[in-house]
Amino acid sequence: MLQSEILIDTHAHIYTHQFENDSSSMLLNAFNQGVSKIFMPNIDLKSIENMLAIEKKYPENCFAMMGLHPCSVAADFENTLQILKNQLDERNFVAVGEIGLDFYWSLDFVAAQEKAFEIQVNWAIEKNIPIIIHCRESLDRTLQVLEPLLNSKLTGIFHCFTGSLAQAEKIIEMGFLLGIGGVVTYKNGGLDKVLPHIGLEHLVLETDSPYLPPVPHRGKRNEPAYLPFIAKRIADLKGIDFQTVAQQTTENALKLFGMN
Repeated sequence: MLQSEILIDTHAHIYTHQFENDSSSMLLNAFNQGVSKIFMPNIDLKSIENMLAIEKKYPENCFAMMGLHPCSVAADFENTLQILKNQLDERNFVAVGEIGLDFYWSLDFVAAQEKAFEIQVNWAIEKNIPIIIHCRESLDRTLQVLEPLLNSKLTGIFHCFTGSLAQAEKIIEMGFLLGIGGVVTYKNGGLDKVLPHIGLEHLVLETDSPYLPPVPHRGKRNEPAYLPFIAKRIADLKGIDFQTVAQQTTENALKLFGMN
């Protein structure tokens, strides 16, 4: 599915062990598919080294974020956050992420997740950079926690958006973008009922590699080279051409990350 249009993957964990044996060829394949830029959300303390190594090797194409994934929030989260904040103070990162709430795997650390989320949102406000929000099984609560923290400058992406039209409209009203990934290609993903009613100016593309591969690659490792399948499905749902989706979502991403 070779594409000439430039695409941007706003969310890919290409530094994980799933890519340790073929990182270079995987990235070359992505570039050959027109994926010109890949934004890397951090997960925890252990993920930083590999993430920064990829950014150093591909400074024009791969960009690091800094943050603590909600599933990595544990009893000692405040100590972890201090180390991450030191990283954020030492150099520039494109965003604070991946941060938020996850009620899917466990409810053991809900209060800690909410506190960690608030702290990291305030980092983004301080640094004037966007946030990348994880909200699995927690979208309404995430919106409740975020709303009092909003200011005129705070923006970002609700990553892996799979919510309702009302939730999408609320996110847009709050000044955020919807990150659309492989779920849009799934038969029961639900986005077919939402995206036809949402303007393209509110969407960005993402793979969440190595997770959530789009059809026809379900069951395999996901990678940024599969981004065109996501763009094509959005185009089909909205009755527009692939080029329009590519151009507008790329423009949206570049603007968000201050690269336009």
